[in-house]
Amino acid sequence: MDQLKDGIIIPFSYRFDPDEFRRMLHTSIGFMKDVPEEHWVDFLLKGYIILEYEGDVFVFRAIRRMQTKPDQTQVEASLQGPQSAFTENLDLNLTLVRNLYNVPELTVENFEPQNQSKSKIALLYDRTRRNETTLEEVRKRLKNLDSGLLLSAGQLAKQLSQAKYRLFPITQLTERPDRLSIHLNKGKLAVLLDGSRFAILLPVHFFDFMYAMDDHYEPSWMSRFLIGLRYISMMLTLLLPALYISIVSYNPEVFRVQLAFTIDGSRAAVPYPSFIEVLLMLFMIEALIEASLRLPRSVGSTAATVGGLILGQAAQQAGLVSSIMIIVTSVVAISNFVIPNSTFSYFIRILKYAFVIVSVFAGLVGVVVGLFMLVVYLCNMRSFGEPYFALFQSKAGKASDKVQ
Repeated sequence: MDQLKDGIIIPFSYRFDPDEFRRMLHTSIGFMKDVPEEHWVDFLLKGYIILEYEGDVFVFRAIRRMQTKPDQTQVEASLQGPQSAFTENLDLNLTLVRNLYNVPELTVENFEPQNQSKSKIALLYDRTRRNETTLEEVRKRLKNLDSGLLLSAGQLAKQLSQAKYRLFPITQLTERPDRLSIHLNKGKLAVLLDGSRFAILLPVHFFDFMYAMDDHYEPSWMSRFLIGLRYISMMLTLLLPALYISIVSYNPEVFRVQLAFTIDGSRAAVPYPSFIEVLLMLFMIEALIEASLRLPRSVGSTAATVGGLILGQAAQQAGLVSSIMIIVTSVVAISNFVIPNSTFSYFIRILKYAFVIVSVFAGLVGVVVGLFMLVVYLCNMRSFGEPYFALFQSKAGKASDKVQ
């Protein structure tokens, strides 16, 4: 109402001058002329005003914005970095990016796909650092989005990826303007969707998902230690259940005799094979994680902690699982939460079941072969033309491989 009052009502009613009012309609940035009649409804649904004056129809932008200040970070916490996060207001999000990446080379391209939502999309990049081949491919995919509802950045990322069965994500979602600015400085692209508080970063590498923003603010030796801790935790989450099955059922000679006897003694009362024990405990921990996410925040973490303790203790005393398995399950659950990117941690959680299945049939040899095949698969993956498993960023502007 304030924009309507200042832009139309006051100039027309209180200090009306026909020539001045006509000049304002034709020259003001807020007014658009010669809009086709078939698009009037679309503009009205977005909050614009349709004004007819002297036979001409003008469209005036008077959208009421529900958010006027940045959100606080909720998903990607940081101890020393900025605490501002993206909002559902695209204009405010662009302002947050320009505050941190305030260079003339920052370019913003606007897209408005012809789908049911008709949500505005902004493509951001540094024109002196971007890869032209990747940029053209992303432009083409943004123009060819399907005609359904587009509700969130995650849904848009799925359409840009154009692959349903990849084992790892080739785009990264972030709520932090500082992370987006760092990626723009590396020559990458960013996509912002009006109505979503997450930005899409692309292309990405495997190692990008293991970095937290605090790594850029902490001392170098501390950052390297924490990064190494994350990689160890990822390997524990991925391989520990499979290694437990392999060693207990197929290769007990890997352990020393005393430890092998200890494990065998703890499993003496368990009435079924080790892989049933592993699958039972993994199902319990996955159900607790899902419950903690869906419950209200005030009781979610408490319910998951109490439920885990009670279920684990009761299952061990009833002889359904061994005490060693309780330790393995706890290590897997804790290690999974060390991964800083939640989307990437979901893929790791699912992938560990593939190693469990392989270990059931092939033991330790199957786990080693499966890990080798996973490395080969990662080396063969591409994220919009960039090698997914590349350790170093290739120079921007050079022609890349075929975009996938």
